[in-house]
Amino acid sequence: MTDPFGTRLAAAVAARGPLCVGIDPHRELLLEWGLSDDVDGLRRFTDLVVEALAGHVAVLKPQLAFYERHGSRGLAVLEDAVAWARTAGALVLLDAKRGDIGSTMAGYADYLRPDHPLAADALTVSPYLGPDSLEPARRTAESHGGGLFVLARTSNADAATFQSAMVGERSVAQTVVDTVGRWNAPGWLVGDPAPDPAAFADQQGRWGAFTGSHGVVVGATLPELDVDLSGLRGPVLAPGLGAQGGSAADLRRLFGDRAVVPSVSRDVLRAGPDVAALRTAADRWTAELAA
Repeated sequence: MTDPFGTRLAAAVAARGPLCVGIDPHRELLLEWGLSDDVDGLRRFTDLVVEALAGHVAVLKPQLAFYERHGSRGLAVLEDAVAWARTAGALVLLDAKRGDIGSTMAGYADYLRPDHPLAADALTVSPYLGPDSLEPARRTAESHGGGLFVLARTSNADAATFQSAMVGERSVAQTVVDTVGRWNAPGWLVGDPAPDPAAFADQQGRWGAFTGSHGVVVGATLPELDVDLSGLRGPVLAPGLGAQGGSAADLRRLFGDRAVVPSVSRDVLRAGPDVAALRTAADRWTAELAA
């Protein structure tokens, strides 16, 4: 990975649009496709999705849990899929939501090393053991040109129980956003104070080389945006489009013209197992987002 993730993401979005499609081979969907809930069904499902979409969308987001449930053979399926997807030009965001401290977090962060069997472009992580818990992942990402998407303000029903709790004068979610914004500030080092967001105001909402390699996860189905993203200087992963009720209009309402990676899973995957139908479903979302 010679270029930082933020640069590669901006290039992929410019070429293919911002759509991210989740690869979520849960049992019900395998059966819906007429496949068996075993490694053979998992491989067939995954191969069809990658064949259909890896050459067409900017980002593919496999959910690690659905491969882990099949043991080492399931992970072998994912290894092959990640390599195939990246060769076809899609960026791979491994949806792992890892969060721990010290050497354990460093081990999770190895997914971003180019010599790892599951070498991905970016990784989702959880911040709830504190900002310092993410440092091993941040260091690994920046050493190898990878990216992180940190859970900040999700839209599941009881997310606000923790995410809206106050830490001094800021919510937990806002503290997460501000932490990631510091990572994206040019020349920032651990321990430096937060830079002034106003200094970067003219860059906000623009895809380009300036876009930082680290982003946050903010749900596309929130009733309103209750975090300030002006100092983020990086992308927002916005899950929830389609089957969960989110729309392109919600993205505009919540995020305006910020650098957003909208994520769709079921609304595309239900079009399978036909490759052409999967591609058509993804293209429909790409066109809607472009409009």
